[in-house]
Amino acid sequence: MNRGTRRLTGAATMVALAATLTAGTLTGGANGATAATGQTRDYLVFYADGAKDKALAAIRKDGGTTLSTEGKLGYVVARGPGTRFIESLAGSDAVAGVSSNREIGFAASDAATAPTRGSVSDIPAVKLSGGAEPLAGQQWDMKMIGATAAGSYATAPGSKKVLVGIIDTGVDGKHPDIAPNFNLALSRNFVTDRPNDSNGKTLDGPCEFPGCKDPADWDDDGHGTHVASTIGSPVNGLGIAGVAPGVSLVNLRAGQDSGLFFLKPSLDALTYAADAGIDVVNMSYYVDPWLFNCASNPADSKAEQLEQRGVITGMQRAIDYARKRGVTLISALGNGSTDLGKPKSDATSPDYPADSERVRKVDNSCINVPAESKGVISVSAVGPTTRKAYYSDYGNEQADLAAPGGDEYDGGKKADVTRTVLAAAPEHVLRSQGMLSASGEPLSPSIVRDCLNGACAYYQYLAGTSMASPHATGVAAILISRFGKPGKGGVTMPPEDVQRLLYATATKKSCPSPRKYVYRMEGQEITQVCEGSKTDNGFYGHGIVDAGEAAKVAP
Repeated sequence: MNRGTRRLTGAATMVALAATLTAGTLTGGANGATAATGQTRDYLVFYADGAKDKALAAIRKDGGTTLSTEGKLGYVVARGPGTRFIESLAGSDAVAGVSSNREIGFAASDAATAPTRGSVSDIPAVKLSGGAEPLAGQQWDMKMIGATAAGSYATAPGSKKVLVGIIDTGVDGKHPDIAPNFNLALSRNFVTDRPNDSNGKTLDGPCEFPGCKDPADWDDDGHGTHVASTIGSPVNGLGIAGVAPGVSLVNLRAGQDSGLFFLKPSLDALTYAADAGIDVVNMSYYVDPWLFNCASNPADSKAEQLEQRGVITGMQRAIDYARKRGVTLISALGNGSTDLGKPKSDATSPDYPADSERVRKVDNSCINVPAESKGVISVSAVGPTTRKAYYSDYGNEQADLAAPGGDEYDGGKKADVTRTVLAAAPEHVLRSQGMLSASGEPLSPSIVRDCLNGACAYYQYLAGTSMASPHATGVAAILISRFGKPGKGGVTMPPEDVQRLLYATATKKSCPSPRKYVYRMEGQEITQVCEGSKTDNGFYGHGIVDAGEAAKVAP
C-alpha cells in the first residue's frame, strides 16, 4: 500500500504500485471514517476570525460541550454527538472546519508549557579531519549535492546553535551516529501509542513503555531516524555523515508507530517548534486520514467535507504561526506518481480506521497537506542520475525543489537497492523485522553495519520523497548556520530569506525531452508529463538542492 510520503516500500512493492497506478485499478473498501449518528466524540472546532464566542455558542446550541480552547491557532476542543453534531456546526458561519480529535494522537501533558533551551555544551563538536566517513562511498546522494569532506563539510558543516526539528515517527536519539547531535532536552513526543484502532484492528501493536508513551529519544518505525540521519549525522569516524553534520537535531514526534499522522499532534508539534525557537522543520508525511483534502467534494458527506476543511484550516494556521516566528518549513511532495496539479482520483482515503478507504474523484481544488499548504517548501525526489524518481509526485505549482530520494531503477533495467538512500536505522526495529541475525549480522542487502571501537551502528537503504526532503532541510540548516542572527533558541533567520537562498543555490534542471517521459521498469510503463521552464518546472521545481553552493553563496 502506498503510504504517501511516509510508509516506504521495497523495490518489488514499488513496481506493483507503479503497475496499479498505470492500470488504474486501485480499489477501496467501505467508508468507515465518519462517526455514527449520536456517537459522542471529541472534535477540533476551528472558529472564523473574531468568531470565537459565536462558535462557542454554536457548540452549546448543537448539544456539545467545550473541553478546552487553543487561542494561538483559533480552535476549540469540543465533545459532541457524532455526525449530527458536525453537520449542525457546518451551518454556522462562525465555524471554519471541524476535525475529529482522535485519542490516539493526543499531546503530552508538557506540550503546552513554555520550552526551555536545551543545553548542547555536553555534545561533542563536529571534528573534521579531512577524511571521509567509512560509508561515504555508498552515499551517492551526498556527492550529488556537494555534501562531502572536500565540499560543504570543510567550510560549512552547520552550527550547534541551529535547531532542526524532525516531525516524524520519532528519532532514535541513542543511535551512535545520531546521539552526538541529538538534543534530548528540547525533544518532545506528542502522541500516545494505541495497540488497536477504533474497530479493534491492530494499529500500533503492543506498547513498549508504561502508559503507551514512548520516550522522546525513541523510534519504533525507523522512518524518523532515517530522516534525522540524512539531515545531521555527525562526522565521527562511524558510518555516514548527514548534509549538515554540525547542527542540533530535535525530535518533534507527531506520528504513530503505525505511520499514521493525525491533525492534533501535528498542530502541537508546529506550535511547539515556533515557541521553542526551532529554525527549520522537516515534514515527510501527510495528515491522515485524507491523502487529498477537499473542502466541498460532492463525493464526500457534509461531515467529511467539514473534517477536511478542518485539516486544511488547522494546518495552515499552524504553518502561519510557525513561519511568523522564524521556522522554515520543508515537506516531502509525495510518492503517488501523481501530477498534483491535475489529480483525478484518490483510492487511499480515508485511511483510518482500517479498511475505510474508497475510490473518489478529486480535482485540483483538493490538496495534500502539508505539501500543498501555503508557506511550505515541497521537495520532489531524484535518483542517482538526477532523473526524477518514478514514484515521486510532481506538479508545476507544487514542486519547489528536488533532492536525492533514490530510485532503484535509475541507471539500470534491474532494481538495485544501492541506488536508494543510506541512512541510520534503529537496531531494535531491524531486529523486530527479522533483518538481523542473533549475532547482529545484516540479513538483507538493504541493511549495512559499521563498527568503531567495539560499538556497532546500523544503516538502511530507503527510497521516497521522505528521503529527498531532509536533504533540502539539511541545506537550509547550512544557510541558517551561515546567515542566522542571534535569536530565540540560538539563532534565527526569516523563512523567506532561507527560501530565496535555497532556490538561488539549487542546480537548475530542465524538463526531459520529450516532456512526456516514459518510465520503464520490469516490463511496466509509467508516463508522466513535465511542464515549465528550466528555472521552475513540475519535475524539479527551482532545481536540485546544492549544499556546496549553499556553503559559499553570498547572502
